[in-house]
Amino acid sequence: MRLDKETVLPMNLMARRIVGDRRFERLIIALIVLNGVLVGLETSTTVVAHAGGLIEWLHHLILAAFVAEVGIKLAAVAPAWRRYFGDSWNLFDFTIVVLSLLPFSGELAMIARMVRLLRVLRLVSALPKLRLVVATLVHALPGMGHVLMLVALLFYIYAVAGYHLFHGTDPERWGTLGAALLTLFQIATLEGWAEVMYAAMETAPWAWVYFISFVIIGTFVMINLFIAVVINSLDESKAIEAAGDGRAAAAGIDAPLLDELRAAREALARVEAALSARRS
Repeated sequence: MRLDKETVLPMNLMARRIVGDRRFERLIIALIVLNGVLVGLETSTTVVAHAGGLIEWLHHLILAAFVAEVGIKLAAVAPAWRRYFGDSWNLFDFTIVVLSLLPFSGELAMIARMVRLLRVLRLVSALPKLRLVVATLVHALPGMGHVLMLVALLFYIYAVAGYHLFHGTDPERWGTLGAALLTLFQIATLEGWAEVMYAAMETAPWAWVYFISFVIIGTFVMINLFIAVVINSLDESKAIEAAGDGRAAAAGIDAPLLDELRAAREALARVEAALSARRS
């Protein structure tokens, strides 16, 4: 059945009101949390033996709710589908829902369980603060790449130096470049590094200079560099988010109402175009 413009517009407005309602958002969050709890319960053979059918039924019910959510959000932006799929978080949710609908069975049943686990990640897209954290990590990746290059250079220099200094007395830890890099990684985690240092100091009392300098530079300084990059990216993400909210606030309009006004403007433009076509 073909819907006319007078029918589509009220449906769009109703869908936008539902999407903008906090109760709808809280319901979706509750379903995501429930899905996570059910995935955890499925790891217990006792629970599955007694309530496996109920858990499976709840999974189908949650999936149906997620499909309905996608349908409502699509109806809210219809026919401008790009507004939905242009949002990376909407695309992420849509992909998970589509994967959940695929008929995995038999040997592929494990994939279906993994897809159910992926639904828990939808909690990230449902909570604005978690979205901000993820956006911060994404923005921090370029800066972290440069820090990682510096860390790799530091590890390489200390590994080559450690090989030449200690491979004769401790070949198990320093006998090859790979073993030296692995030993330095252990030291960087601060797990048993003192034992490695004391073993080297038995033949080289000055070895403490090598180990302490690496711990200070390779661990404490580098960790602070990573923290600085993340904090800087967090400030940038907050500024971007505040700029987006500020545009709507400056107009004194909330997001759902702004969408309704935009849809009404588009409908008015279509009516004017239709009247112009009839006159001509």
